[in-house]
Amino acid sequence: MRFGLPSLAHPHGLAQVQSLNVVIDNPALVLFGTNFARAGPVPVGLTGRRISVTSFGVMNESLTVLSAVIPVFGIIALGLVIRKLDWLTEEADQSLIRVNINVLFPCLILDAALGNAALAQAGNLVLAPLVGFVTAAVGMLLGRAARPLHGLRDPAAARTFSATVGIYNYSYIPLPLALLLFPGSETVGVLFLHNVGVEIAMWTFGVMLFRGTRLGRDWRNVINAPLLAIVAALALNWFGWHDAVPRSVRLGVHWLGQCAIPMALVLIGAVVADHLKDFHSTPGWRTILSAVLLRQAVLPVLFLLAARHLPATLELKRVMVLEAAMPSAVFPIVMARHYGGDPPTALRVVIGTSVVSLVTIPLWIRVGAAWVGL
Repeated sequence: MRFGLPSLAHPHGLAQVQSLNVVIDNPALVLFGTNFARAGPVPVGLTGRRISVTSFGVMNESLTVLSAVIPVFGIIALGLVIRKLDWLTEEADQSLIRVNINVLFPCLILDAALGNAALAQAGNLVLAPLVGFVTAAVGMLLGRAARPLHGLRDPAAARTFSATVGIYNYSYIPLPLALLLFPGSETVGVLFLHNVGVEIAMWTFGVMLFRGTRLGRDWRNVINAPLLAIVAALALNWFGWHDAVPRSVRLGVHWLGQCAIPMALVLIGAVVADHLKDFHSTPGWRTILSAVLLRQAVLPVLFLLAARHLPATLELKRVMVLEAAMPSAVFPIVMARHYGGDPPTALRVVIGTSVVSLVTIPLWIRVGAAWVGL
């Protein structure tokens, strides 16, 4: 008999079967069982006609996700510590950020996108960036409508709250999660396409909110090295030239791409260290609770509704489930400082949602995978 996730969801972790020939083939199991996916059948314990799954259970689902999330926050903490020790100075930040954005992340994108079959599907090429744009824009609009909830009277602080709540962590946390939970490059490639839409929303509506004005020349920030890397990869795939890229070049690109996430996380920790002194005041707790309610209770439901009902590919549905669970992005702290927003408000939103996400990420991914039908 073949059984899937509904059978495994028994309150006692047991499944009733009619025979001992059991094959677990539900794709949802791959989400929380990458080791199972590579290692073959799961050992089971037999008790009469009941089968207890001993190496794959509810606790393992959460531990698998936490094993991807904890290193992310651990490296951010490392960045905070080395900033406090003055091993990474503020003067070095801009150079490292430019290297990360203009060299390392494009290499990571090329490594995942070249020859990626999922990027050849028209649904992914159109719908993935559209989903990214709309979800970020809707999040910012809901943040704007939540002014009675957070009670921020300062216009710059209220605008910063809206932008920071709406711009979710679309890369630094979901990228390592996608690599761990979905082996192979297909889902990661679609994640990069999705992120193009988020970037457009961030550099248009996000900048408008921080400034309190209409969009100006900062629209040019949408045209950046990661976007050009995506375009280049799509062109090479379209003309079938990706196989012509020398193996030595691909290996170098791979090595550089592997540096992108760790360096970015260290820099995030350093930026957080710079603003920790601003993380104070009792009224700030109302801001934090409002952000957590919107970012990790209301918006995930909207994400999962879209993932369930949109005619999306399997890879895009996986991306949407991952993004539904994400806290606010860290980069708005930098944007708030640069565009005249309120950095302390951005810091409260980011830290508050990030801390709570250690608990909510495993829960939302598990719920989303089951409800969307991954």
